[in-house]
Formats: sequence, structure tokens, C-alpha cells
Amino acid sequence: MESWANLDFHLDLSGPGGLRHRLTASLREAVRSARLPPGTRLPASRSLAADLGIARNTVAEAYAELVAEGWLTARQGSGTVVAQRVAPPRPLKRRSPGEGIRFDLTESTPDVTEFPRVEWIRSTRRAVTAAPAEAFGAGDPQGRIELRTALAEYLARARGVRADPERIVVCSGFADAVRMFNRVLQPPVVVEEYGLGYHRSLWKATEPLAVDDHGANTELLPDDRRACLLTPAHQFPLGGPLHPRRRALAVEWARRVGGLVLEDDYDGEFRYDRQPIGAVQGLDPEHVAYLGTASKALSPALRIAWMVLPDRFVDPVLALKTDREQYISMIDQLTLADFLSSGAYDSHVRRMRLRYQRRRDRLVEAVAPYTAVSGIAAGMHAVLDTPHEEAVVQAARERGIEVLPLSSFRHELSDADRRGIVVSFGAPAFPRALPLFAEALAACQ
Repeated sequence: MESWANLDFHLDLSGPGGLRHRLTASLREAVRSARLPPGTRLPASRSLAADLGIARNTVAEAYAELVAEGWLTARQGSGTVVAQRVAPPRPLKRRSPGEGIRFDLTESTPDVTEFPRVEWIRSTRRAVTAAPAEAFGAGDPQGRIELRTALAEYLARARGVRADPERIVVCSGFADAVRMFNRVLQPPVVVEEYGLGYHRSLWKATEPLAVDDHGANTELLPDDRRACLLTPAHQFPLGGPLHPRRRALAVEWARRVGGLVLEDDYDGEFRYDRQPIGAVQGLDPEHVAYLGTASKALSPALRIAWMVLPDRFVDPVLALKTDREQYISMIDQLTLADFLSSGAYDSHVRRMRLRYQRRRDRLVEAVAPYTAVSGIAAGMHAVLDTPHEEAVVQAARERGIEVLPLSSFRHELSDADRRGIVVSFGAPAFPRALPLFAEALAACQ
């Protein structure tokens, strides 16, 4: 074991925040980047404090926080040591289209070519002109009051969410919300057995809940768990809404165990052949946290999402945001507030709903001779039911199209065996790719 005392080591204590926060962040980054490798013994808090010219308590508190987070270990007689389980960083592998791929239909993304630029610029101009001077300062970690007020009105009207501005916390996306819930919820979190693997990887631990054509089977929620994540309006990726009885059972479970339902309403605005389905949160705001985002209706580039929290979670979540998070752009928040209040958001959603419905109809017509399609009453993607997952994926790639097999969305611990292909008809490439994709299906018959 190597001691820090023998190393020439630099800690950068510059930057925003208090001294303890800066020291903690600098040490954490040194361990994360392997500048302090596993097994390294750190100097005693008194020694490091003397070296840095700061109070001993500041160093002790920084050490204690990093021990609690798992970066360091501390044992009587052994001092403070970099944890062995912290591995050196591996080379980052970025997802990129395969060779010859021209059309990416893998993600349930909006058609960003339809972003309402003119209306957004108008809202920006109005919002910036009307904003008070303090809006251009550091900002409120909870989010601008103008945006939270506009969201409370819109969500109540359009999604049946029971909210007031003080229960809304603005964040940068689903991953940001998970980061905070990981700190305030007891693992494991129960998740639907089909969903995004990336989202599952964000949690400390998950276990699967069976899903069928009526959504997640909430009757099977275990009483020894305290949190579950659902996509009730439009199950991802299978596409069905959560059955009314199962919605009620989810709320009953949360009340019974003193738990929390996390409601991911990722594309609830886009429904076609059915009446809008209100949020589960409206059934019990004290046991359901509602998560929404602008990434589907507008653009993922905005990086604006929101949580409508039970009262008991507001302060703990804000405590995490206050000294950890870089705030969301106040200009974008003010602009979105105006965009909502002026009715431009509703107009854009109505226009895109019609556009996506037409695309969906084209998809159903094009693949009808080869396969059935499900999960199409809402959203921006569909599931093509076929046992020939691998063959279809390969045939599509040969024609320059990237699609994903349904099995790739299945939880690692699930024994479900449904087969199919998930296709995004919201993607900008969809209109040009559809004829070629139909060819791929035909080739696999």
C-alpha cells in the first residue's frame, strides 16, 4: 500500500462552492480518474489540513462524505484509504451507427427538424424582455417560479396532475432525477421488465415486474420493496396503457408499504385512437412522484425536465440539488414558461400529434402484409410482432437501417420471451427509411 505522504500530489481547490465542497469534489475526481489509485493511504486529516492551510474539521468532513459515498474506506488503525472497488476508468465507447447505416430508427425521439424555431424565438424575446434583473443571477435550484407556475397549470389541465409550484422541481432530465432518487430511496427499485437498459443502469439496483398487454402487473408488487418505476400512459416499449385496476393497485401498494410510485410520463401528450389518460399521480399526490420532460414534445437539446413530488420529498431532493447540480439555463426556463403560457406548446403538440399519427398509419399499412403491429394508440414508436428478430435486424442493416429487437429491452433478470422489432416512426429518418424497411420485412418471410 502506497502512502500519499510519498507522492507529489496536487489538489485544485478553485471553483464555485464552499471550501469543503471544493475539497470533496477535488478528491472525488482524483479517485475517479485514478490519479489516486485503489489502496492509496491518504494523510491524516490533521496533516492534510496543515498542508493545505485549512481547518482540520473541513478535511474530516470531506473524508467522511467520500467514505459514505464509497470512494474511500476508513478503519481503526488503518487510516483512510482509496477503496479497492473503485476501478480505473475504461476507454469510453460511444454509440455510433454501424458501417453503412443511413437511417436510425432505434430511438423514440421527436422529429427535431420540426422544432418550432420561430415561436421559440418569440417566446425568448418576450421572456427576456419581461424578466426581472435577478433572473440573470445564479438562480433557484428548484427552478424559476415562472416555469413552475406555468407547468402546474399545464399539467393540471392536460395531464390531470395535482400540483402546485412548490411541489415542482426542475431538473435536466430523467437521468438527473434518478441520480437524486438514488440518494433518497431504498434500493432495489422495482421496474417494468421491458424498458430502456440505460435507464435501469442508472439505479443502484433494480428487479423486474411482469408486463403484458395491460401494462405492468402491479398486483405482483412485493411488500418488502418501497419504490417502483412505471410508464402508465404508454408502456415503454410495448406501448399499452396501464389498466385502471392496476393503476389503483399501484397506489394501494404505495400506501400499504409507505412507498413511492415513480411515474415516467415520457410521451403522454401523443395519443391517437383513444381519449387522453390522466396521470396516476392524480390518484394520490403523496405516494406518486410524476416525472415529465420537454425532450419528446420539443427537443432533447433543451435539457429541461420536471418532477412533481410528494411533500415529504421536496426538501430532501432540493438539499441534493443545492450543492451538487449546475442549474438549468434560466433563459431556457423563462422561455419554456412563456411557450407554455402563450399556448404555443399546445399548438405545437397538436400539430405534431397529427403528423405522428399519419406516420404511424403509413407504418401500419406498409408492414401489414408481413406482421402485426402493437402499442400504436400513442407515442412515437411501435412494436412489430415477429419471431424473426435477428433476421429482421440484419436485413434492415443490409439496407442501411438501424432498428432494435424487442429482446434488447428486456430486464436481465426477466424470463419473458416475447419477440419483435421496435421501430421509431417519430425519427426524422422514418419517411425515407420506410420503403426499405418494408423490403427487409418481406425478405424475412
